[in-house]
Amino acid sequence: MRQKPSPFYSPAKRAFDLAVALALLAVTSPVFAVVAWLIKREDGGPVFYGGSRVGRGNKPFKILKFRTMVLNADKLGPAITTGDDCRITRIGRVLRATKLDELPQLLNVLKGEMSLVGPRPEAPVYVALYTPEQRQVLSVPPGITGLAAIEYRHEARLLQEATLADVYEREIMPAKLKLDLEYLRRRSFLYDLELLARTALALFSRD
Repeated sequence: MRQKPSPFYSPAKRAFDLAVALALLAVTSPVFAVVAWLIKREDGGPVFYGGSRVGRGNKPFKILKFRTMVLNADKLGPAITTGDDCRITRIGRVLRATKLDELPQLLNVLKGEMSLVGPRPEAPVYVALYTPEQRQVLSVPPGITGLAAIEYRHEARLLQEATLADVYEREIMPAKLKLDLEYLRRRSFLYDLELLARTALALFSRD
């Protein structure tokens, strides 16, 4: 049975998102500057990548990331990226390994398109494959991190080891959505804090 959160949950979550996003953007502004310079130095292309994603209420938005792939990467290969993808730039490999490529999503949080914690947003082509039950994840704002994001933080490695082109659609995406639905059933302010703590531990883990 889906747990109904407290009536104060949504406004408290939004206030927390804004406060933390603003604080992190202020603290990491030097990181933004250094990463932007490194990306520009490598090939002179744009610093940010805006990928099409589906947000709360099936509303499309552009998810922001530091660009980690060569120019026109979407025209040179599939939408899913594996760990050994030749389209990933040198600085891009470092950004992906450290998860720094996700940092610009704090701007999505400020705009209200995302939350710090929630189901990871998917591209429209994959959302079109959702079952009615799976589409429940679109009832909440997507998150920078979440239960599925933690459990599948090495997703690219899994895809690299797989041999079937549709492994993401058949195996990984349904498994992630199952975890996202579990998050919906359990969500609360304390659970969000727990997932943020687990994310921090995972980032500094050698695993």
